[in-house]
Amino acid sequence: MRIDLQDNAQFIEVFASAIGKPLEANVSGIVTDSREVQKGDLYIAIPGERVDGHSFLADVFKKGASCALVNRVDENINGIQIKVENPVKAIGKVSTAWRNQFDIPIVGITGSNGKTSTKELLKHILTSNFNVHATEGNYNTSIGLPLTLLQLNKSHTLSILEMGANQPGDIAELCDIAHPTHGMITNIAPAHLEGFGTIETVAETKGALFQSLKDGLSFLNAADHHIIELDVPGESVSFGLTPDCDYPADIHHEEGGTIILTIDAEEVTTYSTNLSFAKNVIACSAIARELGIKWQNIKDRIASFQPPKGRCEVKNNGSITIIDDTYNANLESTVAAIDYLKAFSGNGNRIFVFGDMFELGASSFEQHRSVGEKCDEAELSAVLTVGNETISTDAAINEMDFHRHFENKDDLLSSLKSIINEGDKVLVKGSRGMEMETIVEAILEA
Repeated sequence: MRIDLQDNAQFIEVFASAIGKPLEANVSGIVTDSREVQKGDLYIAIPGERVDGHSFLADVFKKGASCALVNRVDENINGIQIKVENPVKAIGKVSTAWRNQFDIPIVGITGSNGKTSTKELLKHILTSNFNVHATEGNYNTSIGLPLTLLQLNKSHTLSILEMGANQPGDIAELCDIAHPTHGMITNIAPAHLEGFGTIETVAETKGALFQSLKDGLSFLNAADHHIIELDVPGESVSFGLTPDCDYPADIHHEEGGTIILTIDAEEVTTYSTNLSFAKNVIACSAIARELGIKWQNIKDRIASFQPPKGRCEVKNNGSITIIDDTYNANLESTVAAIDYLKAFSGNGNRIFVFGDMFELGASSFEQHRSVGEKCDEAELSAVLTVGNETISTDAAINEMDFHRHFENKDDLLSSLKSIINEGDKVLVKGSRGMEMETIVEAILEA
C-alpha cells in the first residue's frame, strides 16, 4: 500500500504531536510495501508472521525512502529510523490526529458483504453536494484505513470510510482511529467465520460501529434481524424492505425486469435487475436524505452510476451475456447473484460458474452445499464448479441435467465453451483467491 502526502509541513507537525518524537525528514508519501517505495517516502516496517518488513530496510533506503517507522533499530543501516512500540498502531495514532483537524461528516460503512458496492454508490450520490473523500481499493484495514485518513485535506467536505473485519475487535479498532460521525452496517451474514467462529461474534464485531456513535447517527437495515437486535446508544435512522422503519421501501418490476423502488413514498428507478443493487439504493438514499440531498439529485446520480469492476458487472461479447461477479463471494452474495441470474429476461440458458468461497471455517461444507440447493431451486440450466470446497455444491444438485465439478479452470473452461450457445446468460462467481475473472476474460475472447 502507498499514498502521496499533500502537506509535508502539516504532516511533520501532526506526527510529532501524536508520536511524541520529531520527524526529522521531509515526507512525500507513506508506504507499507518495500516494492512500492518512492523517493521521499516514510516506510512503515510491519512485523508479520511470515514476512517482517524490517528485513527490507536496506532496500527501501536504497530506493530513496526518507525515513522508516520501526519497532527496532538496525544499527547497520544508514537511514532515519523512528522507533515505536508498534508501527501500525503508531501510524494509526498519527492518522487519528490528522482526522481530528477536520470538522466534517465521517461516514463509516461495514457489513458482511456489499461494503464496497454501497460505498461507491453513496460516493457517487453525495458528490452532487459534497467534495467527497473516500476509501479506495482495499484500504479498509488497520493499516489501510489510516493511510486513507491521511489523504483528507481542507478541500474535502465529507468522508466515506469502508471498514473491513476478519476477526473480533477489528471494527472497534478502526472506529477508535477514525472517529466516525455516521455509520451503517450493510448486513450481518455468515462471512469470514474462520476468523469469527459464530454469526453472533460477527454481529458483535460489526456492532462496534454503532457503539462508537453515542454522539452520532447510526443507519439501521431494518430488514436484517441481526442488525435490529444490536444495541444502538446514539440516534438512529432505519431503512429497508419493511414497512416498520423510517425509510420503508417496496419493490416493483418493469416488464423487462428492471427494479423500481418506492422509498418513503418516493419512486426511484434503479436501472438494474439486481436485487442487491436495489438494496444498496435504499441504504444510500436514506443516508443521502439525512445529509440533505434532494430526491431529484439522488435519482439523477443513481441513473448515471456504473457498478465497480467485478461486482455483478454485465458484459456481452455479441453472442452471450456474462455477469462478472468475481470480486468476492460468500453465501449471501452468492444466493443474491443466482437470483440476479434467474431474473434475466429473454431466451437462452442460465449457466452458473462457481469457484470456492474462502474463510468459512467449519461451516464451509454446509454453506457450499446450500449454494447447490439454491441452484436447484432457481432451476438453472447448468452449473460448473471448480475448487476443493465446491465439490459439496455439485453433490447437492439433484434436479439439473447438466452439473459438473472440475479440478482446474482449464478443464472447466473447455466444457463451458462446448455447451454455450448464442443468447445464453453466464454468471461467474467465487472468492478473490480463486481469480475467477480469468474465466470471464476467456469467455469474452472466445
